[in-house]
Amino acid sequence: MHLAYPAVLSALLFCTGLYGVLARRNAILILMSVELMLNAVNLNLVAFDVWLSKAAAETLHSGQALTLFTIAIAAAEIGIGLAIVLAVHRNRGTADIDRLRDTAEGHESPGTDGPDNDAPATGTAAEKAEATA
Repeated sequence: MHLAYPAVLSALLFCTGLYGVLARRNAILILMSVELMLNAVNLNLVAFDVWLSKAAAETLHSGQALTLFTIAIAAAEIGIGLAIVLAVHRNRGTADIDRLRDTAEGHESPGTDGPDNDAPATGTAAEKAEATA
């Protein structure tokens, strides 16, 4: 088999994953797109390892070994990333990246209850800190 076939497939997988990262709003779908990109890299590593091993008499199969490390790192990344996304979803009630960014910047997203605007502001932050101390 020629090297062009897995290289083109890998490029298509990587572009699909890149589109998913850039276009999606849901954090879980973004993690899945990152996994797709990592699998495209793994396909390239194995394809180039097989292609280069035909030229060498003694091969170390370093591309396949690096692929195993990449799979292990991807498994850890998806485990930790999914745990973070589930914790954020439990606390904030959404996994939408835009809403999470808006609430992190201090802007209220539409449909959420903001602070009570009818209550008068009492003192500065330094006065409040002195009152609690």
